[in-house]
Amino acid sequence: MKTLHLLAASLFAGLVSVSSDAAQAGDVEIVNAEARKSGDSWTFSVTLRHEDTGWEHYADQWAVYSTSGDLLGERVLFHPHVEEQPFTRSLSGVKIPDGMTKVIIRARDNVDGVSPQAFELTLPD
Repeated sequence: MKTLHLLAASLFAGLVSVSSDAAQAGDVEIVNAEARKSGDSWTFSVTLRHEDTGWEHYADQWAVYSTSGDLLGERVLFHPHVEEQPFTRSLSGVKIPDGMTKVIIRARDNVDGVSPQAFELTLPD
């Protein structure tokens, strides 16, 4: 029975350690964003910084919204970027309604969810 308790304590300690490491990664930071029009759609390039620790905690998405909160496009990030910080990824084919001059970009990670940062981007003429 004592061995079972030690094993359980060791497993629990390991889980606490994993959760603790994951929590240290913090929120995703949007460092920069750019947009360019191509025909009737837009391409967005967004630079993120996040202390990815591996598969257990990494930045997994950024998205473009209207200022009223409508989702216009999203880029899913399928793997951690532990050795590549900050990193930039692009998304093409985003439709922006006529007359819209600003968008909001938000990012998230797979542990903490959506970062509190809302990056406002003025679209070029």
